[in-house]
Amino acid sequence: MPQIPPLPSFRGRGKAEPLPHIPVPTARAVIDCAVYVDGHRLPGRLTHAEALATVRAKGAGFVWLGLHAPDEFQMADVAGTFGLHELAVEDAVHAHQRPKLERYDDILFLVLRTVNYVEHDLHSITEIVETGEIMIFLGRDFVVTVRHGEHTGLTGVRRELERNPQRLALGPGAVLHAIADYVVDSYVDVTQEIEDDVEEMEEEVFTPRNRLAIEAIYQLKREVVELRRAVNPLSLPLQLLSKSPELPLPKEVRRYLRDVTDHHTAVAERISDFDESLSALINAALAKVSVQQNTDMRKISAWAAMAAVPTMVAGIYGMNFEHMPELRWTFGYPSVVAVILVICSGLFITFRRNNWL
Repeated sequence: MPQIPPLPSFRGRGKAEPLPHIPVPTARAVIDCAVYVDGHRLPGRLTHAEALATVRAKGAGFVWLGLHAPDEFQMADVAGTFGLHELAVEDAVHAHQRPKLERYDDILFLVLRTVNYVEHDLHSITEIVETGEIMIFLGRDFVVTVRHGEHTGLTGVRRELERNPQRLALGPGAVLHAIADYVVDSYVDVTQEIEDDVEEMEEEVFTPRNRLAIEAIYQLKREVVELRRAVNPLSLPLQLLSKSPELPLPKEVRRYLRDVTDHHTAVAERISDFDESLSALINAALAKVSVQQNTDMRKISAWAAMAAVPTMVAGIYGMNFEHMPELRWTFGYPSVVAVILVICSGLFITFRRNNWL
């Protein structure tokens, strides 16, 4: 019978060494990569390195590379090709950044927070606003977009731009404007949905005999705060992009961005109004609960007062003294019951007139 070799011993080796990380090809994170010359997309499918080489060989056009949730190795490959700064690359990989605009020599780095409205029941306590991120690296002859989140797709934006070669001919800045406009438009849509929720909650709170859980209002208020954190910080980057002539953007693109800035300002003001309305709604709901509790206490007190009359009479006649009035009178019991009914009826009428019952 052949001998089975013994298993190798791991005694004394301490912790097992982690398996080496196998880099995932950059192409796995690439959603689309194209070269645009004079506003038209060149045919063929190129890698990001081949696309950039093509543009620089022609001396015209630009590359638009779209990535979705790249890891460190994939982003390092892209950074080496396009010459991206390591600090911006780190932000693009780890995400969870506030909206901001940074400049590294001739490359702009813009962070946008995206939002998506989640359908829900008004009385449920669930997530209402889902957030994601889009990072944009803008160079002289390229634009790299990095997306985080499932609702941040830019395929529609790319198709819309490709149907308008005149705008694409403005260069990478046209892509930045189109993405910013798309993100701000999504803010408008989400704020409209939130406004409908606020109005529905107001109707629920002020409708008699409707009981809306205060927790649901708190949940919506918390989601509005999340929406404000995603939207409001973008104000300064948009103002810089639309008003700073020293930034590498064509004048025509800055004009378009001023319109985006106006829309963003309107959205930010609406979100601020939501916060105030929900705070007032919470106070109104708490006041309604307090009023209802007072009403319930008055009703309980009224019934307790009426119940106290027969209880008091029964207590007095239950003391078992030998000499008590009307104990031996034939009509004593009916008389006492009649007195109790008269007093209780009088109390009932009085409480009813005073809206206690």
